[in-house]
Amino acid sequence: MAFYRSQGSVPPKRHTQHRNADGDLYYEELMGEEGFSSDSSLLYHRYIPSAISDARDWPLTDALRTTPNHPLLPRHLKLHDLFGPDQEGVDVVTGRRLVLGNADVRISYVVADAPSPWYRNGIGDECVYIERGGARVETVFGAFTVGQGDYMLIPRATTHRWIPLTEGDEGFVEPLRAYPIEANSHIAPPKRYLSKFGQLLEHAPFCERDLRGPQGPLLAEDIGAEPSESTEVYIKHRGSTGIVGTVYTYPFHPLDVVGWDGCLYPYAFNVDDFEPITGRVHQPPPVHQVFEGHNFVICNFVPRKVDYHPLAIPVPYYHSNVDSDEVMFYVDGDYEARKGSGIGRGSISLHPGGHAHGPQPGATEKSIGVEAFDELAVMVDTFRPLELGEAGQAVDDGKYAWSWIGGRINTPVE
Repeated sequence: MAFYRSQGSVPPKRHTQHRNADGDLYYEELMGEEGFSSDSSLLYHRYIPSAISDARDWPLTDALRTTPNHPLLPRHLKLHDLFGPDQEGVDVVTGRRLVLGNADVRISYVVADAPSPWYRNGIGDECVYIERGGARVETVFGAFTVGQGDYMLIPRATTHRWIPLTEGDEGFVEPLRAYPIEANSHIAPPKRYLSKFGQLLEHAPFCERDLRGPQGPLLAEDIGAEPSESTEVYIKHRGSTGIVGTVYTYPFHPLDVVGWDGCLYPYAFNVDDFEPITGRVHQPPPVHQVFEGHNFVICNFVPRKVDYHPLAIPVPYYHSNVDSDEVMFYVDGDYEARKGSGIGRGSISLHPGGHAHGPQPGATEKSIGVEAFDELAVMVDTFRPLELGEAGQAVDDGKYAWSWIGGRINTPVE
């Protein structure tokens, strides 16, 4: 989004000489979207950003393999079963496990207790939701402190790493639980919330004041590293067989940006700053939208007052996902529409296109007269079918599809 920032040392005029105290030139890098036709930033490096001293494979094939949702079923996936209490040495980048994915977006989950390697996604933007815990995120633009309820938006090709808070760290409450949403495109606020110049409009449920930018500049010596320290960076990128990985070795530390300016950079947004839109009768899911990418949207359902028509039914009506698959991640609270289904905190429901879904039996009547919902959920709607990743298959409860009738009444054909 076109929200200009400037940090550190930049020259008065772009594409002109910028030198250090010894008279050496800094190396200017344009980081821009859609070629040279959309938002961009200019970064000023101590070292040549193209210089690499080695490259090796980062195997990703097995981790990203998916299986079609066939026969077509709604599913309940229990994310909290993916990582045991004794699991150690897991990081946000290499430890994330793929839950659901298609050609446009991949949804993963990770419980992390170890610093990640330096990393950049060369395929698309990442939106990482923090379910629990906290972390320091170090990027070439600067650093962030993120915690429960934060969305961390990281533009494509941003070099960064995650350092979870662990026992003994100031501010530690519980392990970091993260929900990475990886796009094959850019992720931004919905266009209907933006002016033609990129400002968030008055009807948007959040504004620029709610967005936290990076604190920087952040240089190698600021984190106790040597500027000339050889460093590996893990990269996801496109290959002839789909998504592949490469590990570059740079002959210097990636935190070498002395200054930058522009409209493209990572930022954080906390779900508590989302102002829900409500009405006299039930509002459709687009009012809960917070971000969008190519062929998918991200919504959040936050604690809110609900419909105030005297005959209102607060829970959703039954609806058919004609054009989309709906993924709901239940983060907190008491989700009225799913009572009796087994779904609780840490669950995902997948309602695929072609399947009519809605409240569990009895939930509609029970909701009448309710004035507020105390619930927190993150929803991803995709406009191409989702397939199950390794993690999704591992924690499927196997019975959610039959929850509207109280149990399976037929025997599957082998």
